[in-house]
Amino acid sequence: MEQRQGELLSLPRAMLRTCRRSLRRVKVADTSGQEMTGGALLMRSLILRRILLREVLADDEQHVGLILPPSAGGALANAALGLAGRIAVNLNYTVSADVMNSCIRQAGIRHVLTSRRVMDKLGYPLEAETVYLEEFRHKVTLADKLVSALHTYVCPIAVLERRLGLTQVSPDDVLTVIFTSGSTGDPKGVMLTHRNVGSNIEAFDQLVRLNDQDVLAGILPFFHSFGYTTTLWTMLMLPPKAVYHYDPRDARHVGEMCGKHRATIMIATPTFLRFYLKRCQPEDFAALEVVLAGAEKLPKELCEAFEQKFGVRPVEGYGATELSPVAAVNIPPSRAAGNRVMAKEGTVGRPLPNVTAKIVDAETGAELPADQPGMLWIKGANVMRGYLGRPEKTAEVIHDGWYKTGDIAAIDADGFIRITGRESRFSKLGGEMVPHLKIEETIQRIIGAGEDELKVAVSAVPDARKGERLVVLHTPLEKTPEQICKELSQAGLPNLWIPSPDSFCEVTEIPVLGTGKVDLKALHNLAQQRCGAARA
Repeated sequence: MEQRQGELLSLPRAMLRTCRRSLRRVKVADTSGQEMTGGALLMRSLILRRILLREVLADDEQHVGLILPPSAGGALANAALGLAGRIAVNLNYTVSADVMNSCIRQAGIRHVLTSRRVMDKLGYPLEAETVYLEEFRHKVTLADKLVSALHTYVCPIAVLERRLGLTQVSPDDVLTVIFTSGSTGDPKGVMLTHRNVGSNIEAFDQLVRLNDQDVLAGILPFFHSFGYTTTLWTMLMLPPKAVYHYDPRDARHVGEMCGKHRATIMIATPTFLRFYLKRCQPEDFAALEVVLAGAEKLPKELCEAFEQKFGVRPVEGYGATELSPVAAVNIPPSRAAGNRVMAKEGTVGRPLPNVTAKIVDAETGAELPADQPGMLWIKGANVMRGYLGRPEKTAEVIHDGWYKTGDIAAIDADGFIRITGRESRFSKLGGEMVPHLKIEETIQRIIGAGEDELKVAVSAVPDARKGERLVVLHTPLEKTPEQICKELSQAGLPNLWIPSPDSFCEVTEIPVLGTGKVDLKALHNLAQQRCGAARA
């Protein structure tokens, strides 16, 4: 992050400088046709800030909700809240009304910034006052325009910072609250500071070496910490331009957008890459140099298929909402500096600069040597302040500055991290920990599922005899469960890892969250509904 006289700048202060350096260069665009230069982005953000403070926000109002897709308007609203000294809470518009309103209550949100189009699609009421941004057009005064123009183009930065009150914002103040996906339980509000997010962006820049010719493909929603940090605030703080599309599953428009704006960097999940592999054309991604995937395991077969079609090989990174979100990443050859190996397939890369990783024994907490699997712990400036209003939950996962990830991993002699599973994605059968992910991957290979398909997911239900029983949820298959079980054995899986044929349950589709990850909570509920009573 930028520094001034040894002081770490808050993100809005860094944004002022970035927009000033990009006054006449397009900084943000989206598929609705909106485009803004750095100057236009700053001026409109300042106008919106004035209107929000005058018409909407109370002096004591800290958390402000947003329900906006990745778009120029969504970026503008987040920037305006930062300049207003408020904490932005981008809410997940793919969840149920109960979950959404739980998040609103937890954060004490009084106002939610959105649009009528978004609310029409949402289809349920909110427990907060809804503020439609399109209605602000008629509230913009001549004074708003003149003052904001002077601040954008004339006023010295140091003076502007003081006038906006940004010199009072500490890097350790909370910038945003992002609610966890709820894949394994109720969402928790993760408090991320300016230092958390800024350190992540600084490290990303140092490794990938961003420049003003780079164009970020903004497809991940802003309620996803990956999208919030890498495609929203990276654009606001650093030279790259960002282009947005509201739906990451809409492969045709994502491809057209990337082709039109010559996107060079794409941040995505493997689930979304499968959509693009199936529906996008090679010319759509002709300018791509970096494709970084996270949130779930990146299969080698998907990398090979993507590279064969588009000429760029995806690399894998690792993170969590609680880590702002990136903790480790592989650097593609196109951006690697020097002769040092910066990527190793099958791993999630090395820890970011100023981030430390260690593997500990899950039972004793003792640090383990290289190549020995155990619980992955992370320490660094990217570790969250804590969970909003849940100090006891914070204490469960943060110990002496170390964040307990809940992931099982090993670190090799070169410092690369290999994730072998998630604590919640294991079953304990006969005293042995059985990994769901390994079983899923083997079944996917057995049935010949393409990399654009998600046909199998493994969960577990209580079992009176074994304690737990593996359940395979799947879309229609050509092979019988008996055939699959036989081939699992032939593939070398231990008998304990092989589900029984009567534990295969056909479903219409595998549940997926709006972030692109498998919805583990919905998966478990489906398994309980379909197989939970089979062996009571």
